[in-house]
Amino acid sequence: MPDECVICQLVASEIEVSTLHQDDLCSAFMDIQPVTPGHLLVVPNRHAVYLADLTEEEGAQIFRIGKRMAAALRVCGVKCEGINFFLADGIAAGQEVFHVHLHVIPRFPGDGFGLKLPPDYHDMPPRSELDDIAGKIRVLLKT
Repeated sequence: MPDECVICQLVASEIEVSTLHQDDLCSAFMDIQPVTPGHLLVVPNRHAVYLADLTEEEGAQIFRIGKRMAAALRVCGVKCEGINFFLADGIAAGQEVFHVHLHVIPRFPGDGFGLKLPPDYHDMPPRSELDDIAGKIRVLLKT
């Protein structure tokens, strides 16, 4: 556990945390800078910077617990008409804290949160480009 990792410190309860869940693989707790009330994080207990650093079971457990947290948010009394899962993997994706963490964010109309799409988003690429990229990915999945 890196001493400077705030998420590792939260998992170890070395700093104040509002814990929702903890098992052998992952923990869930309230985000201290929530986008909306009820915003929470699901994290691996073991320090892992990127998704590729997780075991298959750790990754699966994070999403299993994220799903359970989302279901609880829908009925716990916070304003919640939808849920966003957000996980930034790398600087280019917006990762600022370098320990994998899945944001589970309650959503409602007018909450002020959203994703900004590029101007050319509605320009669909040719099927040949999609097939080419899919082929490259499939080759890697066979190894």
